[in-house]
Amino acid sequence: MARNRAYSVLWASRGVATLGDSMWMVVVLLAVADGTGQALAVAALLLVGDFAPALLSPVTGTLSDRFNRRAVLIASDLFQSAVIALTALWMPPLPVLLVLVGLRALAAQTGLSASRAVIPALVPDRGLEKANASLGLGTNGAEALGLAVTAVLIRGMGGQAVLVLAATTFLLSALLLTRLPRTRSGPVRVGGFFAAAREGTGVLFAVGTVRIATCGFIGVVAFNGVDDVALVFFGRTTLHASESAVALLFAAIAVGLLGGYLVLLRSSTRPPVAALLLTGFALSSAGNLCTGLVWVIGAAIALQTVRGVGLAMMDLGITTVLQREIAPHLLGRAFGNLYGSIGAAAALSYIAGAITLELTDPRLTLWAAGSGGLVVTLTTALAWWQAHRRIQRRAPGRTPRPR
Repeated sequence: MARNRAYSVLWASRGVATLGDSMWMVVVLLAVADGTGQALAVAALLLVGDFAPALLSPVTGTLSDRFNRRAVLIASDLFQSAVIALTALWMPPLPVLLVLVGLRALAAQTGLSASRAVIPALVPDRGLEKANASLGLGTNGAEALGLAVTAVLIRGMGGQAVLVLAATTFLLSALLLTRLPRTRSGPVRVGGFFAAAREGTGVLFAVGTVRIATCGFIGVVAFNGVDDVALVFFGRTTLHASESAVALLFAAIAVGLLGGYLVLLRSSTRPPVAALLLTGFALSSAGNLCTGLVWVIGAAIALQTVRGVGLAMMDLGITTVLQREIAPHLLGRAFGNLYGSIGAAAALSYIAGAITLELTDPRLTLWAAGSGGLVVTLTTALAWWQAHRRIQRRAPGRTPRPR
């Protein structure tokens, strides 16, 4: 990947932008928490960030299919820089801040869809897995670095200065993207913008393997997204661990993600994408189920590290499936709808998880999350096997291309 100049430009720009994104979110969350003192206000901030892109995902994905993807990426970064700079100069009241968070989330998802959709135009088909793994490693590493840097800088510089720095990272990312070659998404059906958005709404369900992978991914997220809420209470009230130990519990997921991407990037073999995706489903779900069974914080940290590896495999698997199976001129809409659906599933999981925690306890919540995810994994594996059998029956004597 290092020898591919165009891909290297994309990789560097996404890492720089992710660095600014993590800095922005930490400062805004702390400002709202300190300014209002209400957990509801913080929850509203997170929900707006998830639900705004989910509601408009057909539109955000269409932008990267209807227009030059380099231009879309640059416009996304410039818009986010402007929003962050405005927030730094004038920290608005909560209602206005929620609007700004929603607008920035829409721009971020537009850029995310375009960045994933442009990769097949920059790297050959045989290099998609390594390209996606390298991008995942870079962006997740940048996110971890951004969180660490913010923790240090916010003490000495203050939140406003950190936001200015975050806005600058997006400007730098946009500048890097000017070196990205112009790429065409392919033929676009004649018609209006919203007609194109409607055309893309069902793209995830038009191809059998994509439909199976998408439904499985959404199902696993819907069950396991609750762990963001449950792990805090599991560590503090069930295992009676310290705050620092609970922080390590969340850090373990990030370590597992980075380790998973690194292993997949350096691997000399190319596993079938179906096996990669299903293994990711199983590891991420079993990680939560087994976490709910342990009685010491060290074991929980180890299991969440394994779960992080599974999350890396899930991300790489679903991204590669879409890039290989969806027509280039529909890829932006495919990724837009995918990320919107995942955001909605995660938000619903937060709500259901909060209710489950109130009615039961953190241990049972993690059991339910992991068990439900494993059921989805088995169902997805069965559906994929049946689809594979149908392909074999339609083309006797031919060996289907590995997925």
